[in-house]
Amino acid sequence: MDYLISEGYPSAAQKFASEANIHPTSGVNSIQERIEVREAIHSGDIQNAIERINELNPLLLERDHSLHFALLRCQLVEMIRKCPLHSDDPKPAINFAEKELAPRAPTNPQFLHELECTMTLLIYEHHKLPSDLATMLEPAFRKDLAQRVNEALLREQGERTKAKLFDLVRLRAWSEQKAREAKKDIPDHLSLGLERMQSGRGKEPMHSNGEGEAMVA
Repeated sequence: MDYLISEGYPSAAQKFASEANIHPTSGVNSIQERIEVREAIHSGDIQNAIERINELNPLLLERDHSLHFALLRCQLVEMIRKCPLHSDDPKPAINFAEKELAPRAPTNPQFLHELECTMTLLIYEHHKLPSDLATMLEPAFRKDLAQRVNEALLREQGERTKAKLFDLVRLRAWSEQKAREAKKDIPDHLSLGLERMQSGRGKEPMHSNGEGEAMVA
C-alpha cells in the first residue's frame, strides 16, 4: 500500500484498499494533488507548484526553509532560462533574486553559495555554460526538486517517503552479496520473481491513474 501511495498510483491504491478492506490513509486522498505539484515543477511552473503546496499544507514551506529556498531558486532558474544573454531583459530575474532569495541567503552559507551559482547563469550563454552550472538547466534539476517536495508532503502526512518494497529489495541484494562473499553455493543469477508479473501485465507501463505511468518524481 505504501508503495502505491508514495509512487503515485491513485486508482490502484483505492482498489487495493477496497479489496483488502482497509481504510485508506490521508496519503491516498492526496495522490492526485501531489501529482499536480509534481507536474507543475516538471514543467517549470514553480509559482503554481508553490501555490498548490500551500493549499495542501500551508505550514510546510514556512517550517522547511531549505525546501522553500530550493523552490524559489528553481523559480529563479526558470526566469533566467527565459532571458538568455544579449536577448531579453534580465531585470525581472534580478529583481526576483533581490526580493525573494537575497534576504534568505545570509541565514545559511549553503543558500548563499547556491544563489551565487544561480546568478552566474546570467553571465554565460546557455549553450556555453560550464558543466557544473549547466545541470541547473537540465530536466534532472526539476525532477530532483519534485522528489524532495513529494517526500516532504508525505512526511507531513505521516506517510513513508520510501516504500517498504525498496527496503526489502536492498536487503535481498545485501544478503546475496554476503552469501557470495562467503562462497555459498548459489546460482549466478537470482530472480526477484517479477518476470511472471511483468508478462501477465504486458508491456504497457503503468500510468498515474493506476493504469499508466507512476508518479515518479
